[in-house]
Amino acid sequence: MKTATKKKLKESLLAYLFLLPSLIVLGIFVFWPVGFSFVLSFFKWDFRNMNAPYFNGLDNYISIFEFDYPPKYSFFESFIFSIGYILIAILIVITFYTLITVFSKKKNIFLLLLNVIPIILIPFFKNMNFYLMIFFDIVIFILVFYNFKNREQMRLYRNYTWLNVAAIIFTYVMIEASKFNENGLLNFFMDAKDKNLFVKALVNTFYYVILTVPITLAISLFLAVLLNSNIRFKVFFRTSYFIPFVTSVVAVSLVWKWIFNDEFGLLNYFLSWFGIEPIRWLKDEKWTIPTIAIVSIWKQIGYDAIIFLAGLQNIDQFYYEAAEVDGANSWHKFSKITWPLLSPTTFFLLIVSMIGAFKVFAQVYVLYDGLPGPYNNSGMTMVYYVFDLFYRQQRMGIASAAAYLLFGIILIFTAIQYKVGNKVVEYVS
Repeated sequence: MKTATKKKLKESLLAYLFLLPSLIVLGIFVFWPVGFSFVLSFFKWDFRNMNAPYFNGLDNYISIFEFDYPPKYSFFESFIFSIGYILIAILIVITFYTLITVFSKKKNIFLLLLNVIPIILIPFFKNMNFYLMIFFDIVIFILVFYNFKNREQMRLYRNYTWLNVAAIIFTYVMIEASKFNENGLLNFFMDAKDKNLFVKALVNTFYYVILTVPITLAISLFLAVLLNSNIRFKVFFRTSYFIPFVTSVVAVSLVWKWIFNDEFGLLNYFLSWFGIEPIRWLKDEKWTIPTIAIVSIWKQIGYDAIIFLAGLQNIDQFYYEAAEVDGANSWHKFSKITWPLLSPTTFFLLIVSMIGAFKVFAQVYVLYDGLPGPYNNSGMTMVYYVFDLFYRQQRMGIASAAAYLLFGIILIFTAIQYKVGNKVVEYVS
């Protein structure tokens, strides 16, 4: 027993000795800067206090959220309203599935009425006190969900988890963007972003993430399926799609800067073929984030497609052969075999893509010649906000605090993805 313990200890010590050089390098260039910047976020260290920074507690974090002018809407009330909108969106989706069951099985009429009642009463919510509205909404939601569980509708609902989540999100966004929304979080952030630079950077970054991540994954999956089929010159196409990813982001951005040119750019030239007026890609505020997103999508597609392709090639052909015997068509094969078995690959790419999207900086810097957009900080992102505070304003303490706020946001979204991924990702050994 003692001999086995000594042997195990010796092997562990030997392994750590091999890892020691890497640990030293990581400690000097990663762990130490991360820890030091966290301490620095609680100090007043700027150009005036370069030689004598002093501890100021949470002042750096508080100053980041200070508004130039008071926002029109209260964050607390906007948050409560949005919670109500989320519940309404869930009720609408549940009602949809209840309708399917009622018309297919001719039963559960009471459950249908219970679901439909809150939907009918939605227009009257505008004339109610918003606290009363939320209370009423929660009560109805609990009653509906209580009757909804352990029934056939719940089994149907669980079979399409991703579709349901997407439907709820879409319904919620539609409610937030509609005239019904008086004081939701969308209105709060749209107003606050013009009165606080950090909020504007946050809104722009989320807008960029929402544009790039889903579109990149969808296009990459489509290309991967094509590249995995029996087509000619597969090696050529795989290389062509992957080249932008290994090319310098500065070089890519410079090329796209010429493509986006208002007068002589190729993109406007191609659009003119369809009778579309030239778009001021690099000069119009509303096109700033979409312009950055186009560059990022084009650069990232090759990497995601190759990873999807590797996942597709790891799927045993036995599943497809069995599906053909059962008479499955191409869509059935994709929805019932390919997509579920690609869930680990999709989960990996979703996390990596989202983290990378939150860190966008180089495209903004190159496309707009070192400025955060053409005007009005329309291209201000979280990383650019940190860069501007640290490099240009020499406010290292606040820059460190902003960096840790970004770290916290990424950590929260990554944790949520892991939590959801553990339930929906299917691993096949």
